[in-house]
Amino acid sequence: MIITLTANPSLDRTVELAGPLARGGVQRATAVSAQAAGKGVNVARALAAGGEPVLAVLPGDASDPVVTGLAADGLKHLALPIGQALRSNITLAEPDGTTTKVNEPGPALSAAQQEELADAVLEASAGAAWVVLAGSLPPDVVEDFYARLTARIRRELGAAAPLVALDSSGSPLASAFAAGREEMPDLVKPNSEELAELSGVATAGELEADPALAASAARALVDAGAGAVLATLGSRGAVLATGTGSWFASHPPVAARSTVGAGDSALAGYLLAHRAGSDPAGCLRQAVAHGSAAVGLPGTAIPSPDQTTPAAVNVVGI
Repeated sequence: MIITLTANPSLDRTVELAGPLARGGVQRATAVSAQAAGKGVNVARALAAGGEPVLAVLPGDASDPVVTGLAADGLKHLALPIGQALRSNITLAEPDGTTTKVNEPGPALSAAQQEELADAVLEASAGAAWVVLAGSLPPDVVEDFYARLTARIRRELGAAAPLVALDSSGSPLASAFAAGREEMPDLVKPNSEELAELSGVATAGELEADPALAASAARALVDAGAGAVLATLGSRGAVLATGTGSWFASHPPVAARSTVGAGDSALAGYLLAHRAGSDPAGCLRQAVAHGSAAVGLPGTAIPSPDQTTPAAVNVVGI
């Protein structure tokens, strides 16, 4: 069982355009779709599609479109009522795969609601293999919420505590590295921009252009206390650094339809492979296979394992 926490879930609306986005103009959509989403929800979808038992924990009233959408999709979830509407995000998808996202901030959570959310994750974590803490934090949530929750899970569950994966950005991500070892995740999943911000060694573009440099930056985060770092590098692939080595993986180019959810799919691919007993290189291989498959799907669609091509992924030590 894997538990995912999406502290700031959303109803993702995708508008597919017939041509390039024209600022200030009027354009017609060729298709429109809406799906309950958020990083942790996306990871949970991909895990469920891979046959892994999963529980998605999130705030939200039973009547909220996000929560009713999860129920309609049959995704196992635990939603805590907050008496407010969850946010809606808009994705504008161009025919060449370029996506423009407009994300709302989401509803503010009181201190009591934050505590209830943490309690729910802690209770669900007993007996789980992994807990995935994913996405942005809603307004008024303390920036080190994920770091505190990680420490609490380990402190209260002890030897029975699950492994913790963190996929966030900005202050919630930086707070994990500013805290002590108890708060450090077992796996961090930054993209190139987040890796650049955390490491301070290069720009996102420089890291994507130089996988060896990206691997060095990832290893620095492992030295700082992270158990492993899975850094996605856009169309270039991804690097993985652990305490025993580092690897780079790439996939042949795919026809891009949407980059939304690619990073979430990559994380899910890693976790599925880890649960299947794969070594680090094998986990990286499936991560890149999942991420590449997601890019080839429309809107917020999440791939299942049979839509991925891990045999096409090239993995090398670096």
